[in-house]
Amino acid sequence: MMLRIKRVPTVVSNYQKEEGEEGSRRGGGCGRNCLQNCCLQGARLPLYTFKKVDRIITEQKDVFEHDKSEPPVAFLNSLLLGEWEDRMQRGLFRYDVTTCETKVIPGRNGFIAQLNEGRHLKKRPTEFRVDKVLQPFDGNKFNFTKVGQEEILFQFGESEDGEVKFFPDATIDAENSPSVVAINVSPIEYGHVLLIPRVLDCLPQRIDRDSFLLALHMAAEAGDPYFRLGYNSLGAFATINHLHFQAYYLTVPFPIEKASTKKITTLDGGVKISELVNYPVRGLFFEGGNALQDLSNTVSDACICLQENNIPYNVLIADCGNHIFLLPQCYAEKQALGEVSSELLDTQVNPAVWEISGHMVLKRKKDYEEASEENAWRLLAEVSLSEERFQEVNALIFKAISNSGNCSGTDSENVLEDANVEHTSLEEVNAINENSHSAMVTGSPGCLVLQ
Repeated sequence: MMLRIKRVPTVVSNYQKEEGEEGSRRGGGCGRNCLQNCCLQGARLPLYTFKKVDRIITEQKDVFEHDKSEPPVAFLNSLLLGEWEDRMQRGLFRYDVTTCETKVIPGRNGFIAQLNEGRHLKKRPTEFRVDKVLQPFDGNKFNFTKVGQEEILFQFGESEDGEVKFFPDATIDAENSPSVVAINVSPIEYGHVLLIPRVLDCLPQRIDRDSFLLALHMAAEAGDPYFRLGYNSLGAFATINHLHFQAYYLTVPFPIEKASTKKITTLDGGVKISELVNYPVRGLFFEGGNALQDLSNTVSDACICLQENNIPYNVLIADCGNHIFLLPQCYAEKQALGEVSSELLDTQVNPAVWEISGHMVLKRKKDYEEASEENAWRLLAEVSLSEERFQEVNALIFKAISNSGNCSGTDSENVLEDANVEHTSLEEVNAINENSHSAMVTGSPGCLVLQ
């Protein structure tokens, strides 16, 4: 039986149309300055090239090493956020996200609630298949080659000579398919952008080693723990089957970043893998590594394993690329099977990477005013795999990691053994949590309102 859900698709581009309109469009000059052949000739966009990061240095805490010389442009503040604000001034967004009410919900976890009525569209819901994580790219449907060039902030790629460089007006090399950073015209937060690897190659929404490493380089280049990247697979609330990551800037710790963890194993390459404990969504936490590529390869191989086993998942890249959360989920499947309560469905919250991380984007004033830790926990608990299923999925992941070249010899055997260790009891988990969490909101029991 094919599983489908109906939901209103998120509009990420001003050129996004209903699928029927997109499918009926034929070739020829489109007149909208897009990224397809009709408009590419002579097109130019800013280009930022990063220096490849190879090692980790330890100053105060482990961070990936960067060139100590002054970059030609401040990547996050001047380039990404500066260009994003320029597009806001030019009226390219569907609403002003900076006026959306946001608060930290009282409680141990510090869930963040945002009222974003602008994302609630009066459009007909579209059917999405949720039981097939890997689907072929369909050029007739909306994809990122159809966005207007004014929605592209800059091209982003590795430097050819090992030096950080910025070219404010560079040609688009169609033969080498540049990666680009574009605005999301329905932003969740300040600076909400899309990283689209090798945009002209029209890759479907599936992670590979190269694309994931590119996302980690973007996090490292930003160099700010409040700038995070996220990924949603098909079946886990990605609605556009064209490879992309999302990112935005929010100066509040995410609840998932404060969650307790229990170590499972450390690989030969220095990557430490842990399990989230006493968090509503079960997941894995990756950190460390002797090189950025060690961490990247380990996580991307885990993602590839989930994709190939048809398991929907979300990924959060945090702390400048040092911390990565991998979260298999089953909410859309439950929704398709009629196993989600009407109360939760009525909120119209689609629990993708940001919601799972603790940033709850609410579309109704009622839900925002009644937001509580209990309500947030209840929603996210429906997202999570059962403990039994989570351990089955972990076994697949650790087998894939052990067979992928990330570990060798004795370490490969240890990974599989460590993945089967006896798990922490609920009493132990609660004890860990009581000792490791500090209250995010102190004093008044009221919500902390963010400006």
